[in-house]
Amino acid sequence: MTLSAAAFGSGQTQKDIGVGAAIGGPLALSTIGYGVIAVLALRDSLRARSGSGGVLSLQWLLRDQAWFLLLFAAATMLGMVELNGKFLFGLLFIAAFVIYALRELSASSQAHELSELAVLAIRPDDPEPKEAWIWLQLGLSLSVIFVASRAFVGELELVGTALGLAPQVTALLISPIATEMPETINSMFWVRQGKIALALANISGAMMIQATIPAAFGMIFTPWLFEAPIIVAASVTLLATAAAFSFIYTREAVWAG
Repeated sequence: MTLSAAAFGSGQTQKDIGVGAAIGGPLALSTIGYGVIAVLALRDSLRARSGSGGVLSLQWLLRDQAWFLLLFAAATMLGMVELNGKFLFGLLFIAAFVIYALRELSASSQAHELSELAVLAIRPDDPEPKEAWIWLQLGLSLSVIFVASRAFVGELELVGTALGLAPQVTALLISPIATEMPETINSMFWVRQGKIALALANISGAMMIQATIPAAFGMIFTPWLFEAPIIVAASVTLLATAAAFSFIYTREAVWAG
């Protein structure tokens, strides 16, 4: 949604909505997302176990959150100062995500749980569809997402005007309902199925995307300047993620000992 609002927005209001959406996503994931998983899976014990019954290692999650804290802190600081050439930082943020994604894809020691893939919606009776069908469904899905996000941005602008809220604040509070709540709901289902690593990876991966790609679009296509509520929201996100990092680090140290 940030790309739709920041790059294709028809005015400063919609560009501000893009900035708010870029911060609203990580805020929702670091608080509601991790909070839901903690309540469902970790509230009574530090013994989060994998499907095989062994102790579930979360070293990979520590690495993910360290990356997130570094990148999101940098994005927050850039949003607090006026600076020419912020688009160059946006390019660096895209490069950071590419490096992260390549590292994850090439890692051979990941302990993430595997899940059986669902059939293609456009080929429901084909258990092994050709790659062309996969790319076609991906293209159609992205097209629908883009069109829907453009409509959503327009509605956010109307809602913000009706409520008397600044565009950045409107997007901060409302956009996660469409962008991040599905991630949280998926994680809830996976936790209930015992797939805790998959649920955590879903949240942490979404946070890494939110810390880089939307922020990069904001830096490239907008002035990337935060209003006071956005600074508060970004600070809360950093504190919540740091708390999660501390909890996971302590847990790993306990089980390593």
